[in-house]
Formats: sequence, structure tokens, C-alpha cells
Amino acid sequence: MHHTWPIQLPAAGRCGAAALVILAVFTAALTGCQGTSFLVTPVRVTQGLEERVIIRESAWANNKIALIDVDGVLENQRERMVVTGARGENPVALFKEKLDKAARDQRVRAVVVRINSPGGTVTASDLMHTELRDFRARTDKPVVASMLDVAASGGYYLACAADRIFAHPTTITGSIGVVMLLPEFSGTMQKLGIGMRTFKSGDMKDAGSIFREMTPEERAVFQRLIMGMYERFLAVVRQGRPDLPPERLVALADGRVYLGPEAREHGLVDDIGTIQDALVAAKEAAGLADKKVLVVQYGRPLSHRPNVYARGSEPAPQVNVVNLNLPDWLSDPAPRLMYLWAPGW
Repeated sequence: MHHTWPIQLPAAGRCGAAALVILAVFTAALTGCQGTSFLVTPVRVTQGLEERVIIRESAWANNKIALIDVDGVLENQRERMVVTGARGENPVALFKEKLDKAARDQRVRAVVVRINSPGGTVTASDLMHTELRDFRARTDKPVVASMLDVAASGGYYLACAADRIFAHPTTITGSIGVVMLLPEFSGTMQKLGIGMRTFKSGDMKDAGSIFREMTPEERAVFQRLIMGMYERFLAVVRQGRPDLPPERLVALADGRVYLGPEAREHGLVDDIGTIQDALVAAKEAAGLADKKVLVVQYGRPLSHRPNVYARGSEPAPQVNVVNLNLPDWLSDPAPRLMYLWAPGW
């Protein structure tokens, strides 16, 4: 049987292409494989974002709507694979890079931010919200948020920076609030006869230690931090949802989640609809309701983006059999303030 295996080489490595082909043919000969050919395809070394057209309403369309995807847990650090230790993208940095690319392109007339996230750390959520708010202010380009499966806690926090929010009928959103988990193993250590000697410069230096019970004073300090971040969350929602009465917002912001239609009834979102509805709304906001447009998405070279649901940047291919990916907020013992909906932990 005749087989063809594609091999992709960086442009900088073209000079060594012939050597690679010779080596591959030699290896095939040693293994007794006959009739095998190799297709060598040079690819660009650059990893900058590239634009892909995912919807072309007309061959003569000129104006664009940029679809910017936000997926997974929001952290201001690169995603980490537990099994391989490999690092992926930094969600905050990637989001800003996409916004900057849309801002520089004068043909991009509006942006749809597609959100599928349970939230993340307090600071990452706030940074992304700030970047989206600043994008609107400096470009005057309308921004529509489109929620998919989940846009809760920090995901909803981010959506509040948009001009208009769409939720799918099955979207889970809300979860307005802050959480911080501090495990405690003092009982287990006592049963095992294990102790921990701690030397500290002040009484609060080891506050929240997993090796002993928390004191009332420590609990009060952490609760003060939580409430400070909670008030910031409420302020962001009030800014993004000015028609929502403050007393009504407080009643809604007890951490519970809502389905899309419930959120619309409570005034947390503007419309119920699909991502296509959000794209239509973006066209209208940009004054392009009667014109044909291009819907574009940004991603790294070689990433596959066939339609509006595709993620713009995929992590590097994994070669391990089991790919276990845990976020750092679960594997890192350091306490973190989270705008996150994560039932069951």
C-alpha cells in the first residue's frame, strides 16, 4: 500500500528539508516499508495571531465583525498540563492581543465576545473586564457579549463590559460573588502523629495555614477581603446594568446561578438568542444591518477554525495517552480570591 505522510517544517528549516527526507527514507528502508513517500510543507515560524474568515456573506463584502472567543477558567498565567507540564496560552494576554488586533483593523466595525467560562481569579476577571471596557472607549466600536454554556461569576463580570448581552436559552449565568477555599489538615495530621513547626515575624504571617485551625481574627481578615472584592463585583454590575435597581441587584447577588431566560427576567442580560442573533445585533449596532459583512476570528497559525463555535487558539498537540489538565488554582496550595462558579468542590 502506498502511504503519504505530511511533514511540516518551519520556513527557517527549509535548508535541512532534504536531509530530513533522506533520513526518513532511510528509516523506512530499515523497517521494510516500501512505496512510502513524504510530503514536506514549509510553514511560517511566527506565532502571531492570524485572521480567518468564518462567515462570508458576500464575495464583495468589505466590513468585518470580529468574533473573539473567551473559553475556560480565567487566569493571568499560562494554562498548565499536569501530566506533561506543558504550558498553554495566558487567557488575559491572549484576550488583549485579540482586542488590539481588532482595534487596529479599520474594517472591523463591531466585536462579538463569545463567552464560555465559569469565571476565574478576581484579578484576571477584572483585567479582562477593564481591557474590554477600554477597547470600547478608545475605538467606539460596539461590543456584544454572547454567552454559551456557562458565563458565570467572572464570565458574567466580563460580559458586563459589553454594550449588549445575549444569553442562550440554556446558558448558566449569574453566580455573582467571591469565594476562597482554604483546606485544613490539622485533624489528619494529629491522627498520623505529624506536626508542623512554624517560625513567623507576626501573628498573621501564616494566616490560613492548612496545618492548624483558623483563629477568629484570621477569619475576620479573610472575610474583609472577600467582602471588598464582592463590593467591586457589585459596582461592575451596576455600571454595566444601570437600569437594575441596587436593592434588586443585592438580592440577586447571593452566589446563585440562573438560566438565560431567568437572567433576562431579572435584568442581568438584555436578550435571549444564539450567537447568530448576537452577530446580527452587532451588525445593527455598527450601522451595517443592510450590508453584507465578513465574520472573522483570530488564532495562532495552523489552528483550525471552521465556524463560529470553534476556539481561536488551541493548545499544542499532546502526545501522552492520558491528558489530565487541572488549573493552577486547584494544584497550587496558595489561597486565591475567585470570581468562579465551581459546584462540587
